[in-house]
Amino acid sequence: MPNKLHSSVCGLFASILMTALLWFPATPELVAQSTHQYALLRKPTVSKTQIAFSYGGDLWVVDRGGGEAKRLTSDVGIEIDPVFSPDGTMIAFTGEYDGNEDVYVVPAAGGIPKRLTTHPDPDQVVGWTRDGKSVLFRSTRGTYAARYAQLYTVCLSGGLPKVLPLPMAFEGSYSPDSSHLAYVPFTNFTEQWNFYRGLKHYRGGTASPVWIAKLSDSSVEKVPRKDSNDSTPMWLVDQVYFLSDRDGPENLYIYDTKSKQVNAALASNGVDIKSASAGPDAIVYEQFGSIHLFDPATGKEHTVPIQVSGDFPAVRPHYVKVGDKIANANVSPTGARAVFEAHGEILTVPVEHGDIRNLTNTVGAAERNPAWSPDGKWIAYFSDESGEYALHVRQQDGLGEVKKIKLGNPPSFYYSPTWSPDSKMIVYSDKRLNLWYLDIEAGKPVHIDTNPYDQGPGSGFDPVWSPDSRWIAYTRQLDSSLRAVFVYGREDKTAHQVTDGLSDTASSTFDRNGKYLYFFASTDNGPAIASSMGAYKVPVTRSAYVVVLQKDRKSPLAPQSDEEKVAPDKSAAKALADTDECKPESEGKPGGEAAAEKSDHGGEKAAADKKDNEAKEIPEVKIDFENISQRILGLPIPARNYDQLLAGKTHLLYLLEGPIVNDSGPIGRIVHKFDVCTRKTDKLLDNIGGFFISANGEKTLYEQLRAWNPMVPPSGGEPPHGTWAIKPVDACSTKWGGSSETSSTTPICTART
Repeated sequence: MPNKLHSSVCGLFASILMTALLWFPATPELVAQSTHQYALLRKPTVSKTQIAFSYGGDLWVVDRGGGEAKRLTSDVGIEIDPVFSPDGTMIAFTGEYDGNEDVYVVPAAGGIPKRLTTHPDPDQVVGWTRDGKSVLFRSTRGTYAARYAQLYTVCLSGGLPKVLPLPMAFEGSYSPDSSHLAYVPFTNFTEQWNFYRGLKHYRGGTASPVWIAKLSDSSVEKVPRKDSNDSTPMWLVDQVYFLSDRDGPENLYIYDTKSKQVNAALASNGVDIKSASAGPDAIVYEQFGSIHLFDPATGKEHTVPIQVSGDFPAVRPHYVKVGDKIANANVSPTGARAVFEAHGEILTVPVEHGDIRNLTNTVGAAERNPAWSPDGKWIAYFSDESGEYALHVRQQDGLGEVKKIKLGNPPSFYYSPTWSPDSKMIVYSDKRLNLWYLDIEAGKPVHIDTNPYDQGPGSGFDPVWSPDSRWIAYTRQLDSSLRAVFVYGREDKTAHQVTDGLSDTASSTFDRNGKYLYFFASTDNGPAIASSMGAYKVPVTRSAYVVVLQKDRKSPLAPQSDEEKVAPDKSAAKALADTDECKPESEGKPGGEAAAEKSDHGGEKAAADKKDNEAKEIPEVKIDFENISQRILGLPIPARNYDQLLAGKTHLLYLLEGPIVNDSGPIGRIVHKFDVCTRKTDKLLDNIGGFFISANGEKTLYEQLRAWNPMVPPSGGEPPHGTWAIKPVDACSTKWGGSSETSSTTPICTART
């Protein structure tokens, strides 16, 4: 079993084919949930003597009074939408036996299912005809581009389905004399597992109504409503029962076909009714995972006590391959190990020697977003072990007690914990569009800022710390929806806007020396952020910029000139603005002085000492916010669709370039390295997913994606997962120099997949 990041043949690189197997033991709590009162019982239907429902993708039947349920089907595919025949002897259902959704029937007492439809489009059971000779189902087989559905009937004895005389229909129920059909013509919501889900309390143009059609001439009577989502019509005698969210939660209502009035059949308890079905003398419905029986004669309901027992392979102790389930990743400070979130667990993986280490090993809890502290001691992540997400911090070796920090009320969903360089604080965001930072010792979150608009998970802050842990840079939307760069000071507790908001900024990062702040900005991104079809496939480019943080600091892009070296006047003070940090330490000194310095210390020793000093010294970051927008310079980098900017060692930047227009395929990115001193760009990697730089700036963890063939999409519709690798950050590069747009040089060393 591969369990490490193997060293590559070129010795500069490490790759991972992560096939770690996780062991998930069943606990008494899990067993109780899968056999007794906490089961999720779906799509019930009722006859005079039995209730049928779907659980775990299979069909079950139980007496109307409740008790121990009996399994009817056990195929690996999904069986759902059961509906009893009028006489209660058969059950029609939607089955996935041969990889496609089709109409099946099975005896209520058990037996071999019989397939009734064979069309490649999904055929989904809706009900029966009143005589019990045909099954009513919906299908998109006869519609243009499957944009809407129609209702069909198919005989139990076989033959071709017949379409009902309605232009579109999603659900339906026959009147007692079969002359009319109460139906839903279209819907914004569907319960199908592989389809979109509509917005709750949606009130737009596709909010679903219930109509009553006269089948002889297709004339329509509309059930009174304003803009609610009505569904699941059930015709009993002179009344049509249906589900509606017109008063808030989804509840059961009655439409009287004689008085033309609508009334609530049940008093709402605040919980949605997810599905319902009518039998000869009762209505059965699903609410919060349990099954209830409603008596129309008395207007009363009760919960049906049901137990389901079985082998349930998904909850028995078993191994899981998690190599293709990696959701988030990070790298240790020196690149010795990587940390992954996979299948709700946090695992660390060695480059070469050692085993995969499962730090959490929890059952029934989800751990997410691991982050390794720069001092190498701690790994932080979010966990819902307590029922609500909290921040957990534990030793990187998995030993010792876990520090659990509550993140305040109301509870929320959190994103992207990022350690400060001193390993004492963490910045993170939440689903309520807030940005926070937390002192680990104090354990109290501090609010930084709030985004005015939702930009998706994490709301696009992309926060980064300054080298001295005193400042947090991030991007936030303005009222115009364009993003600006902000810098928050922990000491003054103030968020300072750095850019003017006339362009859309993204992905800021501090230089390791603390003198500069870098970011991307785009002036053609406006149409792409509009919430309309005008944003569809709009080309976007971004350029890179640098902010000189101090007003007396020299520009890093000042004109370069080769000059004769002249000994400096030792009596003169060394002005800050005259310091050229890109020059070697001995450059600018007269030859004798430089030679003496070299002979005294030795070239290699001096270089080693300089490297150690750089690692130990933490620069104090000073920012002059007055007229800071006048100290923003464009970097000599070609404009492309960059989406991520990372800082490595001093003056080194790593830019991730995505496709200029995303055609909905897997997004493989190109990684470029830019040296501020030489002002040259190298192409490092191609077709990359995730990309991370270690805290010491020397190693990178990245995901090398496989080549994607649009003609052969991967199973499940998901893009292919790649191979994770750790290597020295500059081990592979394609030199293409300066701002040149073309290159014919091939990589020095390529990733092994």
